[in-house]
Amino acid sequence: MGRKRLFDLEKHFASYGAYHSNPVNILLHTVFVWPIFFTSLVLFYFTPSICELFGLQPQCYLARHGLFLNLGFFFALLYAVFYVCMDRKAGSLAALLCMACWVGASLLARHLDFSLAWKVVLAAQLLCWTGHFLGHGLFEKRAPALLDNLVQTFLMAPFFVLFEASNPAQF
Repeated sequence: MGRKRLFDLEKHFASYGAYHSNPVNILLHTVFVWPIFFTSLVLFYFTPSICELFGLQPQCYLARHGLFLNLGFFFALLYAVFYVCMDRKAGSLAALLCMACWVGASLLARHLDFSLAWKVVLAAQLLCWTGHFLGHGLFEKRAPALLDNLVQTFLMAPFFVLFEASNPAQF
């Protein structure tokens, strides 16, 4: 029963819709949700890879290009698999975007190095979260789902934004 509810797309959409009916708030979410996901992956780039944890030398193509099986990869993969389980068609597009974010975030983090990357991530996260809270406070006139449903906030938001972006008539 719990597994079925977790993958119940209609139920998630109904819950998300209750918190996001104002067009300005929806637009703010459309602009800010994926950058939160992306910049989180930038920070996760600096976590140890599986190879490092087990003392192995990464000799694969990915490692030679700065792509490591670290927390960033596993979070992107978790999101990707979850979205495909929710809906094969839209979930596949969302999964592709998740993995593209992992590649892009890894390449960016590799070039920025940690000393600059965390500052860029902090600035982006502050801007994006401020946009979210302003959208809810000024336009939606309701507290964000963050306070009621962490799964929806962190796991479902990128998927919903993708759906909203594919329906531009609402703006």
